[in-house]
Amino acid sequence: MKLHNTLTRKKEDFNPINKNKVGLYTCGMTVYLYPHIGNLRTYIFEDILRRTLEYNNYKVNHIQNITDVGHLTSDSDEGEDKIEKEARKEGKTAWEISEFYTKVFKEDFKKLNILEPTIWCKATDYIKEQIELIKKLEEKGYTYEIKDDGIYFDTSKLKDYGKLAKLDVKGLKAGARIKLAEGKRNPTDFALWKFSPKDKKRDMEWESPWGIGFPGWHIECSAMSMKFLGDNFDIHCGGIDHIPIHHTNEIAQSESVIKKKPWVKYWMHGNFLILDKKMSKSLGNIITLQTLIDKGYDPLDYRYFCLTAHYRSELKFNSESLDSARHAFQNLKSRILEIKENPLSKGNAKKYERLFLEKINDDLNMPEALAVIWSMLKDNKLGNKEKYSLILNFDQILGLGLKDIKIKKLDKEIKNLVDEREKARKNKDFKKADEIRDKLKKEGIILEDTEKGVKWKYE
Repeated sequence: MKLHNTLTRKKEDFNPINKNKVGLYTCGMTVYLYPHIGNLRTYIFEDILRRTLEYNNYKVNHIQNITDVGHLTSDSDEGEDKIEKEARKEGKTAWEISEFYTKVFKEDFKKLNILEPTIWCKATDYIKEQIELIKKLEEKGYTYEIKDDGIYFDTSKLKDYGKLAKLDVKGLKAGARIKLAEGKRNPTDFALWKFSPKDKKRDMEWESPWGIGFPGWHIECSAMSMKFLGDNFDIHCGGIDHIPIHHTNEIAQSESVIKKKPWVKYWMHGNFLILDKKMSKSLGNIITLQTLIDKGYDPLDYRYFCLTAHYRSELKFNSESLDSARHAFQNLKSRILEIKENPLSKGNAKKYERLFLEKINDDLNMPEALAVIWSMLKDNKLGNKEKYSLILNFDQILGLGLKDIKIKKLDKEIKNLVDEREKARKNKDFKKADEIRDKLKKEGIILEDTEKGVKWKYE
């Protein structure tokens, strides 16, 4: 099994720290708004990773965090807490906001058939562990205090700071001579603990050795991953936007306290989902899973859509591309139902088992894995019994629920068109019949005229 390691920028053989066991940490949502489908693409990629590891007989200890405190409106540790800001906007407490959007987040997981992690961990449940980690950093001389602001990590103490993102730290320092925030020693320094404002009380704040406040965004992931996976573990995942700041700072603070390095052996990152530009809550151009559901899509249509591109490639999203994926998925389900009705046995499935395994083990190459599936379905030398068995086997990775599939009945508008075409054919109005056939084809529905009447299937 080979995986692309962001740390080395290479595709590497996967060799876990402990034989047959994998420690996996995935960065979760900041629960202040609905997850958008760009966020969800990353979680689908991580789900494919976990499923592939388990398909290869690894026992996976999967830790997924939920950021319910400490993520400020600016990645440079300025502004206010995103959850507190949303709470004020909605007239609720920060606790109510985080609880509501955590529930939505988990519901989206279920709708997309994403496996539950071994452990969900909320940042607010592990404040003690975060304070202890900051104390260790303080004892080792990596911290300093900015009055009325917080405790910061001094990145100049590390020679290899920014190695994950390959940051030009010297260039950043030169460019920040005027812009450097008051009290910050270096432009890359980041908050470990923020002090609560003196003029108002926050919903979420805790006592600490440095004063009442709350943890920085980065310290929570280090503290929680270490608690559940130890000082060294196998894989850490997230979106590519986490590379230059969040994951870079996680490495800095974590490797400053552990003895054996590297802290994480393999770093993996999913690329963006693209509209006309990167999808972002701050830009206000987000599409949620519920948006797609309201437009008549099945959540698994979106999951199939995400499988059509490699996780490290940008994926362009529009209604045409999603429709194309939905039609392909509907066609796949139609083919499976046909196979189930005629379970004849012939041929050997080993060839396709081997090919599929090769593709998924080649850095989760899902587009080519899908191509293997379609080739298998078109192979007349292979019996339906063997094809169905393979499909169920492969769906351990796909996660499309193919064992219990049901094809949607033609909706009323399309059924009326089918009936209207049949009427036109009986009246020998073949021009009109062909026009309706073409119109239905644009909807991804193929009509077949048989002696027993018209049959339809998705393209």
